[in-house]
Amino acid sequence: MKPVLIIGAGWAGIAAALTLRASQIPFRVFEAAPSPGGRARSLPWQGQVLDNGQHLLIGAYHETLRLLAQIGWQENEVLLRQPLTLTVRGERDSLELRAPALPAPLHLAAALLSAGTLPWSERVAALRMALRLQLSGYRLAQDISVRALLQQQRQGEKISRLLWEPLCIATLNTLPERASGQVFLNVLRDSFGQAAGDSQLLLPKVGLGEMFCERAMRYLNQGQPDSVILRQRVEALLVKDNTLRGLRVNGTQIDTEQLILATAPEAAARLCGEVPALQLLAAQITQLGSQPIVTAYLQYPPACRIPQVMLGLDGGIGQWLTDRRIAGQAGLIAVSISAEGPHMALDNTQLCTRLHAEIGQHFPDWPEPEQCQVIREKRATFDCRVGIQALRPVNQTPLPGLWLAGDYTAGDYPATLEGAVRSGVQCAQQIIDSRK
Repeated sequence: MKPVLIIGAGWAGIAAALTLRASQIPFRVFEAAPSPGGRARSLPWQGQVLDNGQHLLIGAYHETLRLLAQIGWQENEVLLRQPLTLTVRGERDSLELRAPALPAPLHLAAALLSAGTLPWSERVAALRMALRLQLSGYRLAQDISVRALLQQQRQGEKISRLLWEPLCIATLNTLPERASGQVFLNVLRDSFGQAAGDSQLLLPKVGLGEMFCERAMRYLNQGQPDSVILRQRVEALLVKDNTLRGLRVNGTQIDTEQLILATAPEAAARLCGEVPALQLLAAQITQLGSQPIVTAYLQYPPACRIPQVMLGLDGGIGQWLTDRRIAGQAGLIAVSISAEGPHMALDNTQLCTRLHAEIGQHFPDWPEPEQCQVIREKRATFDCRVGIQALRPVNQTPLPGLWLAGDYTAGDYPATLEGAVRSGVQCAQQIIDSRK
């Protein structure tokens, strides 16, 4: 039995490898970068470890939690689980949403009704929307933008600005005026419409690399030495007579009958575009488009801290603050900026100056940051726009034996960690089923 070859050691590729190993199917993973993790990895900086994006997990990420257990983690070792609490501060007003310990969806209903900073009429309208969505199974007859959906559901200006639109941008990484309403409803369904624990926040207490891909690589290599190999750039897929033969990596041909392409979409499109039978697939992947994510890390003195681990900001460029004290990095504040916007025109110095000024509006006693590091992922996610679901490719490609895995493949979720993990698991499971 020839090993299944996996190109890419990001979250999707590693999830596929873990699934294959659990079924004792041999595999090999090739990663071009010097470290695993793909677009959710850890980086060294000034003697510390930073993530290339400040990711948040929720209780609904069941596949991710299952794989963390598979590689030996207890949840409380790497994640802080908190009840659903969202705080957003603006220049004019603020929002405080806290979900009590009630079964879903009652916990959301209680949180909306008790959000005293919102007008009573907006709280009631939000509750009505939640009930209508529950009754409809969170399905739209036709996809529309999130903004159109909120208008259709008669959501007020304040709750839209302080709750629904920030949730849309944070989860879909696409602005509400173009974001897919159906994908947004999928997120609301799994976050708020199932078990109450699904909406709980899971905040990483260690770097993303140590939490998943780096630890998983050590786990996989212990069971099968050199099963995950870094600095191995795949140059081409080898196809003859419309049959997958293998791949060429660093000038060497490696034969296989099953190959999982678990790279970022643009790399997948490039490799597929060189194969005549896959050129339509390559064009389809390219049509997905992309959206950026910018994360700025501002190092303040250790005494500087925000009231909770996460704090939303309204009215400026910065969207969410995360206190990295949770990961043992006192005074380090991560500022997340999702989707396209005017911040992309600022250089790193200008951006840090602007973000410090916005933070200073809420914490005027804080001094200038001692250091600032900006990480820009220009193609962090696919463009989760209206109608995008029709473009997302399935795992199995037109070329027998070649599979796609990644957060951009067909699925209910937007480009999230759980979406990548689910795709990798599903892809590997289809290969396992084909070998029975």
